[in-house]
Amino acid sequence: MVLASGAGTRVGAHLNKVYLPLAGRRIASWSLSAFAAVPGIGVLVLVTRPQDAELVEEVLADQEVPVEVVHGGGTRQESELNALRHLGNRIADGSVDAVLLHDGARPLVTPKLIAEVLRVAREHGGAMPGLAADDVFAGDGETLGPRPRGRVVRAQTPQGFRAAPLLAAYEQAAREGFEGTDTASVMERFSDLPVHWVPGEERNFKVTYPHDLVVAGQVLG
Repeated sequence: MVLASGAGTRVGAHLNKVYLPLAGRRIASWSLSAFAAVPGIGVLVLVTRPQDAELVEEVLADQEVPVEVVHGGGTRQESELNALRHLGNRIADGSVDAVLLHDGARPLVTPKLIAEVLRVAREHGGAMPGLAADDVFAGDGETLGPRPRGRVVRAQTPQGFRAAPLLAAYEQAAREGFEGTDTASVMERFSDLPVHWVPGEERNFKVTYPHDLVVAGQVLG
């Protein structure tokens, strides 16, 4: 699930930043292509805004595999819930067993990281990538358990969880009016699934300011 329903005004553009051009493609196209390259990914969902329909069509035309489009809500969490409800029947019958939620403004995510988050989510229930404050997370790439007390971690996406508990947690959050800071915060409040940290990637940064777009272009160039 690639989230592309925000505005992203800080980058200084007149349009949703996930549709800004980057190395010959739209930013969101890079994220979708990375997910499409992972064998374990069965369904690609792009969460969008109705007013971005023309840009969305351009992104879809750039993909080699089908992408399902869902309109987001007023907040990130509402957008995620809309997408989870879209997958509801497939979650119920088990054809979708895990869901990964990714910020479309992180175009440099690699298939390797996506595959690792998916593996850990399936094995343990929840997974999210992150970098320690000193950018040294783990030397051997092993999955990490809960964040050590007092340790500062820069969280990244995709964040992955078993699908049924994820949908149930989001539905409960909606009933109680709880708005989390990210997917993991909702799961920590409404689910017993452990969230395991996996080593993030320095290149998996979020395009927030104009300089970030320049750096991303240099990496891809």
